[in-house]
Amino acid sequence: MSIILWIDPWTTTVWYAIINKISNSNYQLIDFWVFSTTPKIDLSIKLLEIWNDIKELIKTFNPDIISIEKLFFQTNLKTWIDVAQARWVIVYEAIRNNLKILEYTPLQVKKAITWNWQAKKIQLQRAIQMIMKLDEIPKPDDAADAIWLAYMWALNTRL
Repeated sequence: MSIILWIDPWTTTVWYAIINKISNSNYQLIDFWVFSTTPKIDLSIKLLEIWNDIKELIKTFNPDIISIEKLFFQTNLKTWIDVAQARWVIVYEAIRNNLKILEYTPLQVKKAITWNWQAKKIQLQRAIQMIMKLDEIPKPDDAADAIWLAYMWALNTRL
């Protein structure tokens, strides 16, 4: 078994999903959701809040692996730099806990799960619903994003 924690870092919300890889073809979704930072506060305080939340997630679920969405350049450079700092806080805590780290881009996920790098979000949501044997598509949409990336790491990890 491997517990995989996937995180989508932002500065106001951080999405996560936790998957238990029972065997090379059997996966169990343990949890997924978001934690939010306090609105309209200094970025340094937001980073501290993210760090505390990540520490708590790691302590609660004791993951073996952490998967983080790879950053891609956005049009707003300030936003990109802020998200990079939030991502650094997460990577730092993963390293402190001796966790393996893997990164995926959204295009890599689309191609691996649907075999189509141009797949629409609904296609990925339906695929994850089927793979994880969920009664319905995970809501909100960003929650499904977290599950996809945790699943990607599970696919590429041998027990």
